[in-house]
Amino acid sequence: MTEDELAFGRDEPVFIISVAARMLGVQTQTLRHYERMGLIEPARTGGNQRVFSRADIERVRRIRGLMDDLGINLAGVEVILRLLDRLSASNSEIERLTAENARLRSLLSGNAQR
Repeated sequence: MTEDELAFGRDEPVFIISVAARMLGVQTQTLRHYERMGLIEPARTGGNQRVFSRADIERVRRIRGLMDDLGINLAGVEVILRLLDRLSASNSEIERLTAENARLRSLLSGNAQR
């Protein structure tokens, strides 16, 4: 892990659009287009300037990988990302429910022993 990664979290918005575009090898207009499509949601400063996090950068890399490596068009990428987002949310809910189930089982077993 680099010093920058230790200083800023994965979701911390730290890269202005020109820096993000340079990191990704794309035009700033590409990032604006992805935002208009709803594929990315960069944070905004008080002056309404887009600021990208490492998570945003990773998401754009995933988008570019799907397009460049697999030949998927933007409409297909949008569907895939929405499904992946829903899958991630479902997995989080499953983890939450599993923990709640374990907590309730523990309470029940504690009451049964009394």
